[in-house]
Amino acid sequence: MAFSALEYCGDFYPNSLLSLMKETQSIARSDEDSQHWVEKLQNYPALKEQVVDFVFDAEDEIAVSLEKFSAKQLSRWASPKLVGLDRAELATDMFITEGQIRGQPVIQQFLATDSVLASEVQAWLSQWTDSFTGLFEVTGVDSADEEVGGIGDRYQLMNWLTEKSYSVYPNTLQSTDMLKRLKIGEIVLARLVPLTADEWTFAGSITLLGKLGKPKLAVAIGNFKKWFPEQLYGDAPELKEAAWDSVKQQYEDFIDIFGPTPVTLPGKELNEKLQTYQQESAEKQLASAGIDSDKSFLEMAKAQNLSDAEIDEALAAVGDDNKAAKAILTSKQSLKMVMPKVELPDNLRKAQSVTVFSHPRWGQSFLPDYHRLETLANIAKSDRTEENTAELRSLVLKYLEGEQANAHVWQHIQANFGETVEPLVQELMASPKLNIQTDFEKMLASYDKLLTPTLPESANVPIHLHNLFQDALKKVGKSAGQEKSAKKKSAKKTRQKKGGFG
Repeated sequence: MAFSALEYCGDFYPNSLLSLMKETQSIARSDEDSQHWVEKLQNYPALKEQVVDFVFDAEDEIAVSLEKFSAKQLSRWASPKLVGLDRAELATDMFITEGQIRGQPVIQQFLATDSVLASEVQAWLSQWTDSFTGLFEVTGVDSADEEVGGIGDRYQLMNWLTEKSYSVYPNTLQSTDMLKRLKIGEIVLARLVPLTADEWTFAGSITLLGKLGKPKLAVAIGNFKKWFPEQLYGDAPELKEAAWDSVKQQYEDFIDIFGPTPVTLPGKELNEKLQTYQQESAEKQLASAGIDSDKSFLEMAKAQNLSDAEIDEALAAVGDDNKAAKAILTSKQSLKMVMPKVELPDNLRKAQSVTVFSHPRWGQSFLPDYHRLETLANIAKSDRTEENTAELRSLVLKYLEGEQANAHVWQHIQANFGETVEPLVQELMASPKLNIQTDFEKMLASYDKLLTPTLPESANVPIHLHNLFQDALKKVGKSAGQEKSAKKKSAKKTRQKKGGFG
């Protein structure tokens, strides 16, 4: 009969001693793990500098891709303006962990050129692709254990986009003055890089937004969604999937009106159908919220026994900038009658034909010249001329370079006109061996087209953000009401004083 070493020792040592021995081994392993990630933390700035130098020194596709990636981010951060940090540095940080060259992450390109790195370092670098940007609240500040070295304080951060918490250690890329201001309750915009599954560090510089009340926090979250649309719920796939489910419902509502897509309609008819879709979708939203669209806002307010002062407070909360919403709230007509109508841009509304593509994730694409592309692509080989071939080539280039023709549209082109379009793409890309079927993703990546869709603004938000926005509106309304009341009291006192002095 065979015995394990532990079973053999059990004949000689009491269980309490065995437990102590196992606990000691566990502590030793824990200390080794701690030392391991502390080394990562200390080495991070230098290792990051190596990767950044690799990107900046590149003169091939990496340099071109960095320039395009940075330009896109900087444009996105211009309005509303992202301030308080080095935007070029942040764009570079994002590029080295998110950027791809011909479908391969930049980090992998770096690893392919540096074979002297230890396997553990290479494995850690590969994990940098899990880095993400978030809007965090500092929920705790702890002094690090002396046993793991002088690494500064440990910050407990809660990502407001997902309510997930992180243990974050600073590094030498953050200034001492900035870290001194990082107190409990502070809202911070930062990018995190993993050290282990449980420990993180800051990717670079951070931006402190202060201790924000709910209205200002709601505004900050709204700005974040505009600045970093790809980062929404990046660390919470379950929340992201729930948001995508709401987008799928919008798609199904769209198909109920338009039928399967692609569908081609005159611009005027398309505009009318879109208005029908918008009205039905709005009524469905109101019904799900328990609101009767046959009544006006004022009627519903009176039915709830709201006073004129409370109604004024609600209107004040909307603000003067949102004229459409204010028109709905002040009108005596039913909500369905005053709902603002969607209008296509003139170039689509007046177009002879517009082709609409719809997808549960890619959303809708409106293409006024797709019908022409179809017509040209369907011309028999024997009937093709230099003139119509040149026109088709021009449209293919437009669809490769333009944003409206996304990957979903190109999948349709690939499936239906791949054989006709392929030689034109080969010519445009100076790539005679390109195969539009097998090199499809490579082709799209060459023109900086997204291979996966981003979550649209219309997606539903998680319940904790919904509650935050509701609380923010209430607080804004309350503040506006108090301000209005204070102004009335002040005006009354002024009139009384004027009366007293004749």
